[in-house]
Amino acid sequence: MTSSSRTLAEWFETFEHDAFRLETLDDYSQSGGIDAYHAFLAGDSQPDSYKSAPWVDTVRRATEAGKRMYRVHILSRPLTPYLRFELGWGYQRNAAAGEEFFILDTTEQGNPIPDAPDFWLFDGRAVGAMAYDSEGKYLGAEFVDADRISEFLAYRDTALAHAEPFAGWWAKHGE
Repeated sequence: MTSSSRTLAEWFETFEHDAFRLETLDDYSQSGGIDAYHAFLAGDSQPDSYKSAPWVDTVRRATEAGKRMYRVHILSRPLTPYLRFELGWGYQRNAAAGEEFFILDTTEQGNPIPDAPDFWLFDGRAVGAMAYDSEGKYLGAEFVDADRISEFLAYRDTALAHAEPFAGWWAKHGE
């Protein structure tokens, strides 16, 4: 039995309290915002279409309704070009819409959850495990069996216990 009969898109519209994301990759460059990523690499300004992407509306609707959207990204320095883009443009944009970000920096410490996959956890009761290819292209999400929810709650709790708020981390290490 999986933890949900809903899709990720449906969960983003129907979750009641919180949506948590664990990011573990250094490159998601083939998964969305590709034109904006290329603009970033070229030193251009943010495209208007990126600033007002549908995801921003999803975050804003949820947070204005009193729901929490937050994520931890596990990474190490030096940042990849993609991470410089994601943190410099994406996190800043999404934070303005109400999403919260935390960084678990493994540059000078071990990764406390090295086997954790990328996932979304909705209301502590449904987990969509995210799949990506080696080029950072999103392949889909599979909702895990309900009896594995506690495993993902532990990943979340451990990640948050070792992470720091993005704003403070970015002030020290941002580019």
